[in-house]
Amino acid sequence: MSGASDAFAPSYAEARGKFLRAAADAGLAVQSRPHPLRGLEGEELAMDVALDGDPDASKLLVLSSACHGVEGFCGSGVQVAALRDAALREEAKARGVALLYIHGLNPYGFSHFFRATHENVDLNRNFNDFSRPPPVNAAYREVHPLLVPPEWPPNAANNQALMQYVAAHGEKAYQSAVSGGQYEYADGLFFGGLAPSWSNLSVREVLRAHGRRAARLAWIDIHTGLGASGVGERIYAGRDDAADVARSRAWWDGGGRTPITSIYDGSSTSAFLTGMMFNAAYEECPQAQYTGIALEYGTVPVLQSLHALRGEQWLRRHPDAPRAVADGIRQGMKQAFYTDTDGWREQIVAQAREALLQGISGLAA
Repeated sequence: MSGASDAFAPSYAEARGKFLRAAADAGLAVQSRPHPLRGLEGEELAMDVALDGDPDASKLLVLSSACHGVEGFCGSGVQVAALRDAALREEAKARGVALLYIHGLNPYGFSHFFRATHENVDLNRNFNDFSRPPPVNAAYREVHPLLVPPEWPPNAANNQALMQYVAAHGEKAYQSAVSGGQYEYADGLFFGGLAPSWSNLSVREVLRAHGRRAARLAWIDIHTGLGASGVGERIYAGRDDAADVARSRAWWDGGGRTPITSIYDGSSTSAFLTGMMFNAAYEECPQAQYTGIALEYGTVPVLQSLHALRGEQWLRRHPDAPRAVADGIRQGMKQAFYTDTDGWREQIVAQAREALLQGISGLAA
């Protein structure tokens, strides 16, 4: 995919503009689902969808961005680069694979430099059966009082208390306690929600509209914030089913060069999660054989990312915070989930292109 750096943008509004132009240049119609709120600069927000290929194609590859809003700075650039990639598009067409781009799954978070939705919901923890009691994250209860202090930045006592928890339990346990998903504290981090969010309902509508004619459905969802800088970890995104895992590995592990990791066997940098978005693929497109991964690009050490997320939550609780403090928190969020260098962007696009071609090949096999 050529012009890697030029595909990325410094704001949601510019990223959306680039996506819409790239889709138009590719001759594709865009369906936009307006968000009920406005962006940070008062701009319109929307989940934008473009289909490249036969609407009745039996093989469909979904590429999505901004499940976790601020991570859209990376995912949007990948989508724009793919739309501009004539060779990639021709390969998909020749193999009978339609490409479905979902831009801005969580446009509010993208625009506001937040990870969560406007409901303060972590979208990738929000796909539960809400007729049943929600999962319980007992470990989160212990750290919740420490995560969002009354002042920002946190004072020395707060930092010391949190570091004592990390020292006692280990960094991995801290990450798991905080990020695994919790359903008790609506004003907390990684809150999965108690009902489907706007983004949840919207992406389900997109899947019903475009995925119910597919016999084989693949999904690559772009994420950032875990792992080594610039390295795209391919995390299996599906049910804990041996056949599905094996198929994912056969498609995407590159003979072991680009291994598929999993939250089920502890091989992923991600903690074990609940309420993940891939559930919608099974539920809305039950006729399709589903295969999916999250492409997770590393940025900064995980403790830095978690600290930035504490700042996001503090700002949500203090919307009238001084402009300098708010801007600092937002800039910290962007730095935690997007590395603003040409080298990083080129790594991201190259790995995404490979994963897309592997997905096309897997669907067509």
